[in-house]
Amino acid sequence: MKLVVRVIEAKNLATDSNNGLCDLYVRVQLGKQKFKTKVVRSLNPIWDEQFAFWVDDLKDSLVISVMDEDKFFNYDYVGRLKVPISLVFEEEIKSLGTVWYSLKSKNKKYKNKQCGEIHLCIFISQNNASGESNDIGDQLLPPRKCPDAITNSPSMSSTCFSNSSSPIREETASTSSKEEKYCTHQKSFAGRLAQIFNKGSDVPSVSPSRSIDSEQSETTKVEVAEIKIEEDQSSSETFEEAMKKIQSADQGSEIPNNLSGGVLIDQLYIVAPGDLNALLFSPDSNFPKSLADVQGTTELQNPPWKFENGGETLKRSFTYVKAATKLIKSVKGYEDQTYLKADGKNFAVLASVSTPDVMYGSTFRVEVLYVITPGPELPSGEQCSRLVISWRMNFIQSTMMKGMIEGGARQGMKESFDQYAILLCQTVKPVVSKDLGSSKEQALATLQPESQSDWKLALQYFANFTVLLIFLMVPYVLVHIWLAAHGRIQGLEFVGLDLPDSIGELVVCVVLALQGERALGIISRFIQARARKGSDHGIKAQGDGWMLTVALIEGSKLATVDSKAFCDPYVLFTCNGKTRTSSIKFRKSDPLWNEIFEFDAMDDPPSVLEVEVYDFDGPFDEVASLGRVEINFLKTNISDLADIWVSLEGKLALACQSKLHLKIFLNNTRGGDVVKHYLSKMEKEVGKKINLRSPQTNSAFQKLFGLPPEEFLINDFTCHLKRKMPLQGRLFVSARVIGFHANLFGHKTKFFLLWEDIEDIQIIPPTFSSMGSPIIVITLWPGRGGDARHGAKTQDEEGRLKFRFQSFVSFNVANRTIMALWKARSLSPEQKVQLVEEDSETKSLRSEESGSFIGLGDVNMSEAHSCALSVPASFFMELFSGGELDRMFMEKSGCINYSYTPWVSEKSDVYERAVYYKFEKRISRYRVEVTSTQQRSPLEGKGWLLQEVMNFHGVPLGDFFNLHLRYQIEDLSPKVKGCKVQVLFGTEWLKSTKHQKRITKNILKNLQERLKLTFCLVEKEFSAK
Repeated sequence: MKLVVRVIEAKNLATDSNNGLCDLYVRVQLGKQKFKTKVVRSLNPIWDEQFAFWVDDLKDSLVISVMDEDKFFNYDYVGRLKVPISLVFEEEIKSLGTVWYSLKSKNKKYKNKQCGEIHLCIFISQNNASGESNDIGDQLLPPRKCPDAITNSPSMSSTCFSNSSSPIREETASTSSKEEKYCTHQKSFAGRLAQIFNKGSDVPSVSPSRSIDSEQSETTKVEVAEIKIEEDQSSSETFEEAMKKIQSADQGSEIPNNLSGGVLIDQLYIVAPGDLNALLFSPDSNFPKSLADVQGTTELQNPPWKFENGGETLKRSFTYVKAATKLIKSVKGYEDQTYLKADGKNFAVLASVSTPDVMYGSTFRVEVLYVITPGPELPSGEQCSRLVISWRMNFIQSTMMKGMIEGGARQGMKESFDQYAILLCQTVKPVVSKDLGSSKEQALATLQPESQSDWKLALQYFANFTVLLIFLMVPYVLVHIWLAAHGRIQGLEFVGLDLPDSIGELVVCVVLALQGERALGIISRFIQARARKGSDHGIKAQGDGWMLTVALIEGSKLATVDSKAFCDPYVLFTCNGKTRTSSIKFRKSDPLWNEIFEFDAMDDPPSVLEVEVYDFDGPFDEVASLGRVEINFLKTNISDLADIWVSLEGKLALACQSKLHLKIFLNNTRGGDVVKHYLSKMEKEVGKKINLRSPQTNSAFQKLFGLPPEEFLINDFTCHLKRKMPLQGRLFVSARVIGFHANLFGHKTKFFLLWEDIEDIQIIPPTFSSMGSPIIVITLWPGRGGDARHGAKTQDEEGRLKFRFQSFVSFNVANRTIMALWKARSLSPEQKVQLVEEDSETKSLRSEESGSFIGLGDVNMSEAHSCALSVPASFFMELFSGGELDRMFMEKSGCINYSYTPWVSEKSDVYERAVYYKFEKRISRYRVEVTSTQQRSPLEGKGWLLQEVMNFHGVPLGDFFNLHLRYQIEDLSPKVKGCKVQVLFGTEWLKSTKHQKRITKNILKNLQERLKLTFCLVEKEFSAK
């Protein structure tokens, strides 16, 4: 049995608001079930919302409270009302009608205070075994008087709750006494239900306060009977008839997007969409019963669908008992299902599930969205459907246990729908890859470019009034020259120069010259257009990596630049700086291309494909844009791009609603090695070992920002986002995006930027406001990053957004990683070459002037250790060779996780490499991580010069300095076998600290011990050989 409460409006509310306005809402509660309306800012609010409660005990009371929302302190009671459920049940028509009720004060001291009135409709909706319903329409019900209710006369509200005795109060008292006597006779719920079927028995009246005359009562009975007949007819409709009715009423609404909680099932099935819809939601289907048996669900109902709201909404409600689990006992669930869309091909059903009996069950509902759409064509010709099931948590009330509830619900939903998917695959055959075949080859195999001869195109292109007039004037002039007699030479004329002799002849000459120029222009444009007839079509891509294939099918309603009826469109595709151009279609607003374009393999996955449509014959003979669109691979599922219509942007395109039909395919020919290949390439740029993240970590990163499965996390850093106030969070970097996420006191901030959208990255020195940390300022190109506007610090006059990040735990690593990824993605090849040249010039100048290392500032070097070893210099250099001896020396000296990059030639005889390792706990209790860059070059004599810059991570104040080392290795005289090694060290301070002397002393002490141990190991290894 279901109790329906419709909250319509309120008036004359008494509030303590100073400005006369309040944020009012209504909270409706029955037992543990709670609902609330939307918030309305008015003293006479109108809500018009309806809620349904499941009635388990007729002794409960419906509590209706009008609240004033205060976002900063608490929620104030405006007034409240209690309505016993038994009062509604004992009505003959099971309804109190649409009535104005007076609100009481919550405080007993002010029980006589006038708090206002609220307009409600309360009735009971029942479904018996035969599926009949007795829901009553609000507008057809007579007014009802009750102890807390007043009819439509507001003037009577003062008498309802006064202390003085009145006829109404007396009637109320008598009613209460009779109710108590009757309740002793009929206490059980079954006895109450028997009252419905025993209307003719001697039952004491419980509504002596009703003031309805006999004629009105008879009229009401007739209306109620008519409503019952209509509902009986509605419930007798079959599922197929209901589907046809809702399909005819469909207004072409859009398919709803997936819910925010995530996708539970996304699978293709070999079945028609309509058949799959009937299997899942038809009352006659056996699938829900089979699923209940698998999941242990009992007392499952599968009621028929009913139309509500005048036939606009198709809904049904039912209950079931979920099986007990290890954590919770068996619980009763209440589920409402509503059709959001049904047009014969696409179906969307929203299910809202509540479990009020579980702990905190009254504070939330679980919403599940089922979307059925047509799938791709199969080689066998069978119909295919795509089922996507998504979910979310809808919290009706705030609770501190929100995180725990969401976690438990997520696990339960996953387990439940795993069983759902298994059973559905056993019932309906799913689509596997072999059924789809090679979707790319299959989709592109049928595309054949439109072939048309040059003569037909020329006839179509030149068939216009301008060209026709020119061709008529040319023979006309030639015939005139042949017929006209030669005139005499006069004025400024001479032999070979015949000038016009009048104004009329001058005008004719000018017109002929302009027409001739225009004719030559038309002919030249036609020749140029035919020379470019799809030169990029059919050219195969080269290399291995990310392969992008675009099929341009057709266009629809392309705009025209001027007053002419047709345009000469062609399409330009741009991705990662590479372009592909289609052929030009003459005099067509709905052109058909059927052309295929392939981009050469890319090392990095592309982020955006830019598509722009041009008119070859624009005004003033210039190329004009007819519209453009950007296809973002990070915000779009790759499978959805296999066959898509995209709407063009731009003034002309929006006015004409221009569209393009495309088929886009993006695949990786390197397989699973693409991530490792990319990371190994970036290690050289960053100068640090980059570890491959686990699939679980990558999956969480993709879900956090809504990224496609091919996106992988490279690194993440703890930092602050600087806006009005610093916001602590984490900065995530991947191959294509840089994203920020923060969750501070329940308020989430999340956005990501494409590397291609970044115009410049600057480093600002530490300031007092940045808490002594350098600031990374990221500036976007004008008009970019609109989705991340809420995270920007400022925006300049040209529309550039600026983002500030500071307080990095490890600024050096973060800076190198961000700069390396940005340069790899956003800079053009020319800019990269220029940057390399500038860097090399800077390095060479500095090395010639001061001998400093790799462009870093001057550092005062002092001797740390010097000795003569009984090993040749060539053997000592094995310590830095990258071979087995190198690794063995590092491990024996207390270094673990040792990794390095190969030596790379910077210029002649100068090589560089990056090194990464950790100190063992016996060496350093902090388990320090070290990243260093080494540079090796030969000395003028016999020997080597090796310079090294070391960065320390995980040690206190490790980001305050860099350590510079310089090894000078020289062979001794030929008579003495051995070499001399001198090690110099210096500290480059990035931040000032009062502990500089102490840190320098500790560095020197540990460095000397480590060098002595390493040199001793080298001599032992040489003597062992």
